Amino acid sequence: MSKATRTDTPSPAQHTADSHDVIRVHGARENNLKDVSIEIPKRRLTVFTGVSGSGKSSLVFNTIAAESQRLINETYSAFVQGFMPNLARPEVDVLDGLTTAITVDQQRMGGDPRSTVGTATDANAMLRILFSRLGKPHIGPPSAYAFNVPSVRASGAITVERGAKKAVKATFTRTGGMCPRCEGRGSVTDLDLTQLYDDSKSLNEGALTIPGYTTGGWNYRLYSESGFVDPDKPISKYTKKELHDFLHHEATRMKIAGINMTYEGLIPRIQKSMLSKDQESMQPHIRAFVDRAVTFTTCPECDGTRLSEGARASKIKKISIADACAMEIRDLAEWVRALEEPSVAPLLTALGHTLDSFVEIGLGYLSLDRPAGTLSGGEAQRVKMIRHLGSSLTDVTYVFDEPTAGLHPHDIQRMNDLLLRLRDKGNTVLVVEHKPEVIAIADHIVDLGPGAGTAGGSVCFEGSVEALRTGGTITGRHFDDRAALKETVRTPSGKLGVRGARTNNLRDVDVDIPLGVLAVITGVAGSGKSSLVHGSIPAEAGVVSVDQSPIRGSRRSNPATYTGLLDPIRKAFAKANGVKPALFSANSEGACPTCNGAGVIYTDLAMMAGVATTCEDCEGKRFDASVLDYHLGGRDISEVLAMSVTEAEEFFGSGEGHTPAAHRILERLVDVGLGYLTIGQPLTTLSGGERQRLKLATHMADKGGVYVLDEPTTGLHLADVEQLLGLLDRLVDSGKSVIVIEHHQAVMAHADWIIDLGPGAGHDGGQVVFEGTPADLVATRSTVTGEHLAAYVNS
Repeated sequence: MSKATRTDTPSPAQHTADSHDVIRVHGARENNLKDVSIEIPKRRLTVFTGVSGSGKSSLVFNTIAAESQRLINETYSAFVQGFMPNLARPEVDVLDGLTTAITVDQQRMGGDPRSTVGTATDANAMLRILFSRLGKPHIGPPSAYAFNVPSVRASGAITVERGAKKAVKATFTRTGGMCPRCEGRGSVTDLDLTQLYDDSKSLNEGALTIPGYTTGGWNYRLYSESGFVDPDKPISKYTKKELHDFLHHEATRMKIAGINMTYEGLIPRIQKSMLSKDQESMQPHIRAFVDRAVTFTTCPECDGTRLSEGARASKIKKISIADACAMEIRDLAEWVRALEEPSVAPLLTALGHTLDSFVEIGLGYLSLDRPAGTLSGGEAQRVKMIRHLGSSLTDVTYVFDEPTAGLHPHDIQRMNDLLLRLRDKGNTVLVVEHKPEVIAIADHIVDLGPGAGTAGGSVCFEGSVEALRTGGTITGRHFDDRAALKETVRTPSGKLGVRGARTNNLRDVDVDIPLGVLAVITGVAGSGKSSLVHGSIPAEAGVVSVDQSPIRGSRRSNPATYTGLLDPIRKAFAKANGVKPALFSANSEGACPTCNGAGVIYTDLAMMAGVATTCEDCEGKRFDASVLDYHLGGRDISEVLAMSVTEAEEFFGSGEGHTPAAHRILERLVDVGLGYLTIGQPLTTLSGGERQRLKLATHMADKGGVYVLDEPTTGLHLADVEQLLGLLDRLVDSGKSVIVIEHHQAVMAHADWIIDLGPGAGHDGGQVVFEGTPADLVATRSTVTGEHLAAYVNS
């Protein structure tokens, strides 16, 4: 008798391994976070939003990504950890369900002159292998095509120890592709001799015009009494030998004016004494001389290609590696596709895939020889994304910091597709973003706030896009905001004429930028906006350029020191207490002796992660205890530095603390929307957008009549954009001219005049495709920008 068999098998219960589907954060207190506890779904796209300073970066970068990185680092041996950055554990009670986090931020790429787009990705390495296999004539291995590798030749005896010692004659050669003249930099420094001396005069008539070489001084006597040249003869009359001895003579010990001295030509002497020093450390008059005397010119030997003669001579189908790197990447991708060579087929496929990724991500207009330091923050972030697009890794957490920065609305759709592709491969994608176009594609939204700084740090909303619209938070209320076109536009008071502009991809552009109004320069990424504004507008007196480059400064620098606010504050404290102003500086006499005014003590634990602990003596206040006995308006200096900009503006505006000089600076900081910043917080904690607004506040006191702003809406919440537009209006109404490079439709709609560049990027751009009022642009819809702006204002 056969056994009955069951056909209705029950569905198996979920496997325990599949139950870990959230990243759980409990009790996060990093920076301004107030005990935040949330659950973030894995393998989904989560967007974090909220006003500037609400705590988004603290939660995503400083808590989730930082802890993931720290835990990975801890899996390595103590020896390996010694070579890695030291990471402290974030202030959080529980972090569960973390996966490997890959952070794709907007930090500019290194400014090393030998770092290019090609070297920062794998494209250059693959091209070098390709040319070493197919290039005619064959000149050597891949290193022979690398401008970072010098050619080396050495010979000598080496001893081989096998039983009896034996000396073997050997020669060693390595063929590199570096140009020997410029050492792979593409440009050479030259001294402008007319800035060193006046050749119509003799030495005794004061021909030398170098600082420190005045007639009668030792530097001057070295040449006039050396016997190599006649001090009464004009330099223009020197013989060839005299001029060589005067300018290029090698170092020689000799007696001059009865004293043993080293004589050498003027050029090597200047190079050693001035040009080898860091320009930042020079005295102002010497720095000014160096700026005048030193010129950077394209290397005459390699014509700026950075490569040796051999590397330039080796070609594939009449194209050298220098030509390939100079092409726009989309053209190079076409060229690579046309190469049909079975012997290197896998290499061609891989190279083609990398180049196609550039095009797909909207960077097809770049070339591989573009210096990495010249990329904008948004471009640098997209270049970093390329290596992840083709990755086979899944279940990774990708963390993005405003990936749409620097993107035209036309390009945002492409970025959205990439974010969704990364998610669909089974990855968790976390994005800090303000643009409604990106928030709209999110699976899950976390809105932080409600305000900025101490007024933020809480989760106001979690859920879907639909729920956000009705959620009542600031983001929800402003989500469907659309700036309307202005009823009337201002009349220009003059114009800034640009004629025949040819910087980078500009094609002989002639355009008049109106003055006395709000002028917006727009166009797709790579269309030539920055080239037009920064390369063609004369940087003369009166033009104030405010960009997002990092502010130089240590962790001791803060908004108070950067804006000059600390000076009037120190003087006010000194006057009120009858003591020296230096006592009220944590970098000077008033510093706590234990931590030297840093407020924390850094303990280096050799191979383990270093630890920063609050100084026990000053309790993080940074000042010596005796300094805190002095008060102004009932507050000591550490309490004043702990105030937010808004509080400080009130404090110094009236009453005992009334200090007009400090109040004026604080008013400007409030104007640019930085009221939530603490005046003593380190500059290293500021975002790119905050840095730009801090610079703007500082420059607002300048006498400049023309302000040039580079994407000032970066990092701004929808609600803050209104405040920025109000500030730009106030600047224009006070008689300034404001020129803004911008993609944000609200700023375009608010402009008095728009100049649209395009029609495409790279060699497809570089032309003015529209100039006129925003209303005309919307009415004609003749450009990509016009279509997007029309859709924006009519929706």
